[in-house]
Amino acid sequence: SMPVQIAFNEGAPLYLELPVTVEVVVASTEPGLQGDRSNAGTKPATLETGAEIQVPLFINTGDKLKVDTRDGSYVSRVN
Repeated sequence: SMPVQIAFNEGAPLYLELPVTVEVVVASTEPGLQGDRSNAGTKPATLETGAEIQVPLFINTGDKLKVDTRDGSYVSRVN
């Protein structure tokens, strides 16, 4: 469940405003190799939503992340 704002005009929805960040769980990602700097210290991760984003090497499967809804980028790991 996520709070959203919907603007209506005469009962018809005009637009939907999402929160700036959402919390999602990493469904799968490969272990990060500490010496691998070819991708600026990031690796791909698939989220529980099916989206794939770049995350830091220390992120593991099952970690909860904060993701920016505007561009789908990693923000932080949630404890």
